[in-house]
Amino acid sequence: MSLTSESFLIGLIGDGVTPSLTPAMHEAEGSAHGLRYLYRPIDLAVLGLPPESVGELVRAARSLGFNGLNITHPCKQLVMEHLDAIDEDAARLGAVNTVLIRPDGTTLGRNTDFSGFLSAFRAGLPGAALGSAVQVGAGGAGSAVAYALLTAGVERLSVVDVDPSRAGALAAELGRHFPAASVEVRTTAQIASLLEAADGVVNCTPLGMAAHPGTPFDTSLLEARHWVADIVYRPIETQLLADARAAGCRVLDGGRMAVGQAVDAFRMFTGLEPDAERMRAHFLAMVEAEARDSGESLGAGQGSGEAVGILPAKAS
Repeated sequence: MSLTSESFLIGLIGDGVTPSLTPAMHEAEGSAHGLRYLYRPIDLAVLGLPPESVGELVRAARSLGFNGLNITHPCKQLVMEHLDAIDEDAARLGAVNTVLIRPDGTTLGRNTDFSGFLSAFRAGLPGAALGSAVQVGAGGAGSAVAYALLTAGVERLSVVDVDPSRAGALAAELGRHFPAASVEVRTTAQIASLLEAADGVVNCTPLGMAAHPGTPFDTSLLEARHWVADIVYRPIETQLLADARAAGCRVLDGGRMAVGQAVDAFRMFTGLEPDAERMRAHFLAMVEAEARDSGESLGAGQGSGEAVGILPAKAS
């Protein structure tokens, strides 16, 4: 495809982002659209900068002609005070992971963590029952996933975390924005009874990653009627998902959320409609290549987003 005259310069600000798959995913989709599309990591660790420098980096990007930025850990909250405007969803979540630098130089903060999971959920689990869901993990990624689940129409959401105060704060905040839904804090000891009444469950902890093997709960509790989602994408097939498939459950892998974030950001940056399946195919190819290069199981490495709230691992 011949290149258009329009060009895009995008960056990713965060700590340890140099190995990220996001730049390559964006650039490949840009090439497919015939765009001059350059996406570069701006790694705080490499630059020797503290997280508080994010405002300075945003201003520098604006001066240098960047069209947009993705923002990741640990800057999603810190960046907010340095932006000209923040959309409603990002303001509610208290986190920005996408910054549009508009032609007039003003900046707009948005959040594709929640929208990425939402689109992934709708595409990967169409028709999923939404009466009751259990979410394990209430950290940064968990906040976005819970917001997405309630936006999707989940009527009763039980939030489980090893830190009850964190789960309580999330439940209270979500309750303000979704008054028609029931958002409740539950303990790890209650997971068995919760799953008896739940339609589905989401893992928003790091459990399942290579560095944190295992599952966030006893997977013998799963039944074929459950849908099961995971936000860990390295590996794509976590122990949780493998066990869920064996139980006959419908599953949603963490790669869907990772690609969903990139799809939404690409659309925001360019105004063009990305091919979500093409981007997912490229993403999976990169994860598989990583696994081959490392000699490990498919895509072993880090998980998605800022998953926190580790529960005791079940032996895998």
